[in-house]
Amino acid sequence: MTATTDTGPDELRDRMVDHIADAGHLHSATIEHALRTVPRHLFVPDATIEDAYANRSITIKPGEPGGRPASCISVPTVVAMMLDQLDARPGHRVLEIGAGTGYNAALLAELVGPTGQVTTIDIHPDVTTHARQALDATGYDRVHVVTGDGTLGHPDHAPYDRIIVTVGPWDLPPAWLDQLAPGGRLVVPLTWRGQTRSVAFVKQEDGVLRATDSRLCGFIPMIGDGQDGERTARIADDVDLHYDPDQPIDPETLHGVLAREATTVWSGASVAPMESTDLIWPRLTGVEPGTCRFAAGNAAVEAGLCNPAFKFSSPALVDGDSLAYLTLRGPEPEATERRFELGATGHGPLGANLAERLCAVIRTWSHDRTAQAVITAYPAGTPDAELADGPVVDKRFVRLVIST
Repeated sequence: MTATTDTGPDELRDRMVDHIADAGHLHSATIEHALRTVPRHLFVPDATIEDAYANRSITIKPGEPGGRPASCISVPTVVAMMLDQLDARPGHRVLEIGAGTGYNAALLAELVGPTGQVTTIDIHPDVTTHARQALDATGYDRVHVVTGDGTLGHPDHAPYDRIIVTVGPWDLPPAWLDQLAPGGRLVVPLTWRGQTRSVAFVKQEDGVLRATDSRLCGFIPMIGDGQDGERTARIADDVDLHYDPDQPIDPETLHGVLAREATTVWSGASVAPMESTDLIWPRLTGVEPGTCRFAAGNAAVEAGLCNPAFKFSSPALVDGDSLAYLTLRGPEPEATERRFELGATGHGPLGANLAERLCAVIRTWSHDRTAQAVITAYPAGTPDAELADGPVVDKRFVRLVIST
C-alpha cells in the first residue's frame, strides 16, 4: 500500500467526509461519526491511500473481460446517501446483501453499536474472504460474514429491522420481504423502466412495501434467481433501448425510426448547469407505461442521428413504431444566465404526440422539483383491485405501482 501524497489517511478521510457533506448527502451526526471513524483505506489495501478516499468506486473483483466488475467498494457519496435512507439505529439487526470489501458492514456496525447485529452476505467466496479478513483486521469481528445467494437472504438471524442491498437487483425476492420485520426498512437500488434508483421501502402492516424516497444511483447488476429481467435492444447504429419484459415494446418495429422526420417540442422548463433532473424519470413512469431508457453512443450523436439530453441514459417513451426521448438546448449567445431548456424529440407517426406527453411531465416536475413518486411493491399475484392507483410494473416476484 502506497500513497501518492504525504497526506495521511486521517486527513484524507476528513476531506472525504467534508466532500460528502458539501454534496448534500450527510444529514446525520451518527453517520458522520461512522464515516470519520472507519478506516476505508484498510478495506482496499491494493489501492493508494489517496484513491481509497477519493469519491469513486474501486474494483476488488473484476468481471468478464470488457464487462462490469463483479465486486467493488461503492462511491463514498452513494454510501452515505444509502445509509441516510436506511436510518440504522443502535440495537438494530441489519442484513446487507453484497459484502463488497466489508467497509459498508463496518459502517453499519458503528451505527447499530454493540447491542445491534450486522450480517453481510455475498455469492462470491473470495469476496467474503476479503471482507472477513478486513473486518477482523479493523476490529469489526462481531460482523457476521456469510457466503451464499443474497436473493435468499439469511434466515438464521431474521427478522431484520433493516436490510440494505449494495448490488443492483431487477426484482425483490420474497425472502427479503419475509425476513424484514414489520415497520422495517429495505433500501435497495432497484431497476425499472430503464432507471436504477435507491428506493427506501418501509414494510407496512399489511405486508406490502411502500416508499416515498428514491434517489438516482447505479450499481453492479445482481446475479441470482429472477435478476435478469431488463431487456436491451439495438434500434440503430450505436443506439440502444433498455426496457422491461412486461412492456409491449417490439424493437423490430423501431428499426429505422430515427431516420424518420424528427419533431422537437420544448417544455419551457430549464435547468442550471449541474442541476439535477433525475426526478423526471420516476414521475414519467407514474403516468406513462411506455417509459424506457434511450442510450446513444458518441458515434450516433456525432453523426447527427440523435441528440439526447444525456447520451447514455435519457428517459424515453415508446408507443408502437414511434418514440420520443429527452433532449435539451443551451442558452442563446446573448443570454445573461446559463440555463438549458428541456424538451423532447419524437420520431415516427406518434412522435410529436409522445414528445408533447414527455414535455407535459417535465412541466409538472418543474412546478415542484423535489416531489417524489410513491412506489409500492405488492407480492406477485396480487389482484388489480387490491393495488393502489397508478401504472403497474409487473416483475416475477412483485408488482410495483408508481403513483404521482
